[in-house]
Amino acid sequence: MSLVGERVKNARKRAGMTQLDLAGASGVSLSQLRKIEQGDYEPRLETLRAFAVAMNLRTSALQTTPDYETPDIDTEAQWQPVIRALHGNTAQPDEQATPQGVQAMLDTVQAMIGADRYREVTALLPNLIRDVDSLDNARVLKFETLNMVASLLAQTRQFEAADAVLDRAVDAAETSVEGATAVDTLLWALLRQGRLDEARSLAVRWADDIEPRFSRATRQSLAMWGRLWLKIANAAVRDNQPGEVEDALSLARAAAVRLGRDVYVDRLLGRTFGPLEVSYIAAESFVIAHEPEKTLAIAAKVPAPAIQPAGASRMRHKLDIANAHAQMGHYGEALDEFRTVQHTAPEWLVQQRYARDILGTIVSKRRTLTPDMRDLANAINLDY
Repeated sequence: MSLVGERVKNARKRAGMTQLDLAGASGVSLSQLRKIEQGDYEPRLETLRAFAVAMNLRTSALQTTPDYETPDIDTEAQWQPVIRALHGNTAQPDEQATPQGVQAMLDTVQAMIGADRYREVTALLPNLIRDVDSLDNARVLKFETLNMVASLLAQTRQFEAADAVLDRAVDAAETSVEGATAVDTLLWALLRQGRLDEARSLAVRWADDIEPRFSRATRQSLAMWGRLWLKIANAAVRDNQPGEVEDALSLARAAAVRLGRDVYVDRLLGRTFGPLEVSYIAAESFVIAHEPEKTLAIAAKVPAPAIQPAGASRMRHKLDIANAHAQMGHYGEALDEFRTVQHTAPEWLVQQRYARDILGTIVSKRRTLTPDMRDLANAINLDY
């Protein structure tokens, strides 16, 4: 029996439930539950959350290992020159780099990220890393570069490398608010790995450290504090702590109301905070909690974004809408949302395990697939 299977079995017994009881209450099939308890395979975080809800436990009480995908061979090959550059293994240029030249390259990278041109970004990174490392008295440029590289590593599921780069970024930060922007990246990486306790504890600590006085807080500090509370809400909903989700969203919403509109937290990565971002996370929390009607109700009232209309937050929100429709059996509407995301951000979409989970659910419910559905499954590398 695996450790997680043993935990599920022991928790079920302490809850006074039979396997049939837990299967019925969680919506997980009896055969699947039996295989998990016997240690035949490791369940996904979503499955553990379903068990936790049925037994009124924290999801993390059942976890034994992180839950994440590893990068595919093509992604690893694409990133090898970047990894070498991070270790200083890049040919030196004929001319000395300048802060102006590095800033110009960062501006180019920012435009490429906003246009979903991630492969082109990856090709530029080795020289960018080399050049920024060669500069003296360019702390801000080094910090921004490290944080951006770490974010892209996490997005492509290269979490160990991302952690190492983030350690360097936090060390390079000069203020606590600046350091929090790197921690924001780390929190996102931890959540993508299902490391809920670590994410929550780290976010709470940093939110306490940078808590602003609303009457005289800068926009940057208020926005960064609000984003940390959104990460706490992210962790709490996955950990089956609905009361904590409400508290975290309430604090984030207070910061958003004080700001009055969405503002950039990290312009290079297109990260924002404000009323719209709070709405996105509230909608996401409801779909994770399998309350899709509430997700769609929020989505119906969300205005078009004034900044970052094709940013990752907006695309993630579109996937949340697709998931809500899929949970309700509205598969045509779900696929419409997928097509929007695929048209807007195809390179971003292919890295999203969440997208594969949603489409996998839709595919499993269909006896046959349309050509459009088959094309979409191939485009996001859906497993057979």
